[in-house]
Amino acid sequence: MQDGRAAGMVNLSEQSGHLFEASLMPVTRRRTKRTRAERLLEVLEPYDEIVVLTHDNPDPDAIATGWALRTVIAECLDRTARLVAGGAIVRAENKEFMSRLQPPLELVSGLDFSQPTGVIFVDCGPLAVNHVPFGGLLQPLAVVDHHATSRVPGDVIPHFDVRPQAAASASIATAYLHDLSVEPSEPLATALLYAIRTETHAFETEHSALDRRAIRWLTKWANPSWIAEIENAPLTRSYFRDLTLALQNTLLYGDVAFCLLPCVEGAEVVGEVADLLVRCEDVKRVLCAAVLGGALLISVRTSEDDEDAGKLVQEVLDGLGHGGGHAHRAGGKIPPANCGPNLEAVERELRDRWARLFGRDSQHGVRLIARSDVLKNL
Repeated sequence: MQDGRAAGMVNLSEQSGHLFEASLMPVTRRRTKRTRAERLLEVLEPYDEIVVLTHDNPDPDAIATGWALRTVIAECLDRTARLVAGGAIVRAENKEFMSRLQPPLELVSGLDFSQPTGVIFVDCGPLAVNHVPFGGLLQPLAVVDHHATSRVPGDVIPHFDVRPQAAASASIATAYLHDLSVEPSEPLATALLYAIRTETHAFETEHSALDRRAIRWLTKWANPSWIAEIENAPLTRSYFRDLTLALQNTLLYGDVAFCLLPCVEGAEVVGEVADLLVRCEDVKRVLCAAVLGGALLISVRTSEDDEDAGKLVQEVLDGLGHGGGHAHRAGGKIPPANCGPNLEAVERELRDRWARLFGRDSQHGVRLIARSDVLKNL
């Protein structure tokens, strides 16, 4: 078995190169430069065993991207790669996504293999701690992601394709399908299109030319009625319980909101609540937190164009945990070891840091919904 590094290293500062052709019309000029998709295949070719690994509690973008790369590997290398992730899928839309489209995702607690196995990191990076642990004979070969925080320790990844300008990792994976002339199945095309839709908030936020080309190309195969069914997935009673308690436990410091959920069904709910709160009139920044599995999960949102949610979450979690994300959305985690026996003290510190970050006094917050309003309407 050859070492996957023999395929050649990718310079981390390499320019974006060929993604899609400038037009979807047939191109007559001869193409002399290899696409990123072709370079990925060269890196993977020496490996009989390949795993596509995404972050825990995977969202549609992670799942669809991994599914597309798995399809590329099957069609072009005639090998069956595993698509794996840790955690669980709780959000109603994501559960409907899984049920309706049937992506080949395995939820696992760890990875261990008896022979050399190549790993592709999707929608996350090898240094992140939000994916299942790996080691032994697993060889990191590639990163395909749109998060700027997907760092690597030097030039140790043979194929490094991180494009922060892309709204979705699914757009990058769609470019791979296109450049290799691999037509997606109806379920896969629908998954990719829905993933881009979720990452761009129904196409209302900024997205690049890459995203727009992906949307146009996928529309030929995607099923819009399936997307409608996913977006209108039935909600559990526990969802409304979590939402009610979240609204009752949200504090406002001017245009800054802090929400501590007393209970939560799953990790995805934290982000859902943050998405809702940042839409509140006069609220521009939101931090939502909840304890799950002994860890404190964090979601940050900002509507300010001159701020970066990824940097905000890193600053507020400095010394406590880790996090990252995009300009307007980010997430983080304080591990159980840092929460310690006095969780309330950690929660107070988090609230104080969030308020101070914007020059607010955490002792002078007001409730989003006054307790008197709740009590008198019971």
